[in-house]
Amino acid sequence: MGMMNDEIFFAAGINYKKTEAAIRGQFAINSDQYKQLIHDAKQTGIQELLVISTCNRTEIYGLAPNANALIQLLCSQTQGSVETFKKLAYIKKGDAAIHHLFGVGAGLDSQILGDYEIIGQIKLAFKLSKENGGIGSFLERLVNAVIQASKNIKNNTELSGGTVSVAFAAIQFLKEQVTEVSDKKILLLGTGKIGRNACKNVIDYLGNNNITLINRTEEKAIELAKELNLRVGAYEMIEREIDLADIIIVATNAARPIINAANVAEKGQKVLIDLSIPNNIHPTCGELPNITLVNVDGLSKINDATLQKRKAEVPKAKAIIAKHIQEFVEWHNMRKHVPVIKAAKSKMIAMQDCNLFTSYTNQNSTDTAECQQKIQKVINNMAANMKRENKGGCNFIEAINEFITINAY
Repeated sequence: MGMMNDEIFFAAGINYKKTEAAIRGQFAINSDQYKQLIHDAKQTGIQELLVISTCNRTEIYGLAPNANALIQLLCSQTQGSVETFKKLAYIKKGDAAIHHLFGVGAGLDSQILGDYEIIGQIKLAFKLSKENGGIGSFLERLVNAVIQASKNIKNNTELSGGTVSVAFAAIQFLKEQVTEVSDKKILLLGTGKIGRNACKNVIDYLGNNNITLINRTEEKAIELAKELNLRVGAYEMIEREIDLADIIIVATNAARPIINAANVAEKGQKVLIDLSIPNNIHPTCGELPNITLVNVDGLSKINDATLQKRKAEVPKAKAIIAKHIQEFVEWHNMRKHVPVIKAAKSKMIAMQDCNLFTSYTNQNSTDTAECQQKIQKVINNMAANMKRENKGGCNFIEAINEFITINAY
């Protein structure tokens, strides 16, 4: 699966910067859709393909004749349309696409700067594509370089230092918005990974354990309640629990909002935090006079001291990325030279049996080891010259001339 001459490396994607959560949700790709994409890509002549789909972004990377081919392919499997995607998408080509993938892998493009979870998602996307035959030597080498750069940044900078996550940003928000927050009555809907994190943060950072847990599958809520000594509410009584709470944190993953304006209108002052994507609290709740609402997009803008420290590390991270990109580009350029170098090598081997060559150089091809050494020397010089300046056919002729010359003396 090499890189064909008429194929260029493209990246096309949408992310949190221009696209709100509800629309991002329309372009999410699950693993079955991903397998189908790779299968369909082969039919359209796209040989190498990587799709990253997280709650913050959906991006397709590939070697393709044009970016449009990748966008059509991606949208053939999504709820969202090609038109919507194109309106909101960024398209990057060649070096810019390579730079973008490195930036994403390092957490430089994350909603929360330095968020390290993305590299795990890239590894997963790569593994799935590889298992389904969507990875060739170009993407294999590129993704490995991105993983190495990311590891290097993690170990040698503070770009991911300190704690900043959406669940943590929610705590910062509550501290700023709510007076005497430790005395407030809190309702947590959803006790999956994000809900658990948020719950623990509330106890650890706000010193509040007046928390009621509700989960559609009650066992999960009971398990967490036992672990942290909290109260469990019944899912059927959700409206009553909403009425009683001062702060409501929603970390469910329903397809549509589970709290609407009617549930909270004229029910007293409340702070609502929506940690779900797509939104599980209807945005119109935020327009009510008694409600303060924040969702994932809003929380990600919260800048604390940790974020400032991370920003100071960005130049270091970029320098590390530049080094890895340079190595990758050198490898890629050398790969483009391989056919010419191979042709020159076989030509030199064939010349040893040519009467004209042997009579001119007084060579008899008896000492093959010596001859192999000479060939190798010429090939090394040729590769070095091509690295400096690729002249294609001229490099080939120069190499043959050099081979004749070193054999003549």
